[in-house]
Amino acid sequence: MKKIKNILVLFLFLGSIILTAQETLPIYSDYLSDNVFLVHPSAAGIGNCGKARLTARTQWAGVEDAPALQTLSVHNRIGEKSGIGAIFFNDKNGWHSQTGISGTFAYHIDMGRFEDANQLSFGITGTVLESRIDESNFQIQDPTITYINQSKIYFNADISVAYHFKGLFAYLTARNLLPSPRNLYRDGVELTNIRRFVGTLGYYFSGENESSIQLEPSVMAQVIEKTGEKFADFNLKVYKNVADAKLWAAFSYRQGFDGNKVEELKYITPIIGINYKSYMFSYTYTKQSGDVLFDDAGYHQITLGMNFGCRTPRAVGCPNINASF
Repeated sequence: MKKIKNILVLFLFLGSIILTAQETLPIYSDYLSDNVFLVHPSAAGIGNCGKARLTARTQWAGVEDAPALQTLSVHNRIGEKSGIGAIFFNDKNGWHSQTGISGTFAYHIDMGRFEDANQLSFGITGTVLESRIDESNFQIQDPTITYINQSKIYFNADISVAYHFKGLFAYLTARNLLPSPRNLYRDGVELTNIRRFVGTLGYYFSGENESSIQLEPSVMAQVIEKTGEKFADFNLKVYKNVADAKLWAAFSYRQGFDGNKVEELKYITPIIGINYKSYMFSYTYTKQSGDVLFDDAGYHQITLGMNFGCRTPRAVGCPNINASF
């Protein structure tokens, strides 16, 4: 049984090398927990409140050394038109792990009256990443293999543009623009293209009054340039004001579009959350669907948030523009 578990972790480790090594912050469903800034740098300082968000994500619960991710993001408006932000993250998968920090500068241009939320935004992010591999505790030993325990420092950058008009929101971001060196596992430097393009489009239906149910459908599409992988998230969020709190729930379906002969990527993600005064809490559960599964376990995530430095909200705008309270 122990040997089977070690083999399972080895597959997790190999997958992490292929999919996430030096690719900065992975993209899950975190952005739906009022955390768009994790994906799109142009969201830094975009609304009427500064936002701090802490997330903890665990995959394949019960499996030793299974993937886990923690993030801390903070961003706020500086002056009338600028925004700044930072993201700290720790991403671990078996014997491979990466820790990074990103700094963001954004600039927001009002295209009409300020209160109408007609705004064009630009953002740029720089990331410093330490990637580590530690095979020293690997229990399936092979005398022909040299086991590694070392780390490397890498750099990367993202650029982003966003547009908000009343309830409409749209983002486009190019991530990992710099060629990424692959020298963690061997001597010499081999540069690899890990660019990823991410686009989001959605609309917020505010309802007739404060007591109405509010709806926010959206789509987020991703394309990985080197591999040609394409997938999209189809999302729906529902909000309801209750006294001095806002209850909300979200449902996301991620579908791959690669023409995979075995099976396309499919993830189902329900989220529940509450905004109370300046605080936010949400729980996320993600389940892979389909006939061919790596395992039958789910992925769990908790998000804690706090808004600060709030200013007068605009007359109209999606929740990313106008904080709940």
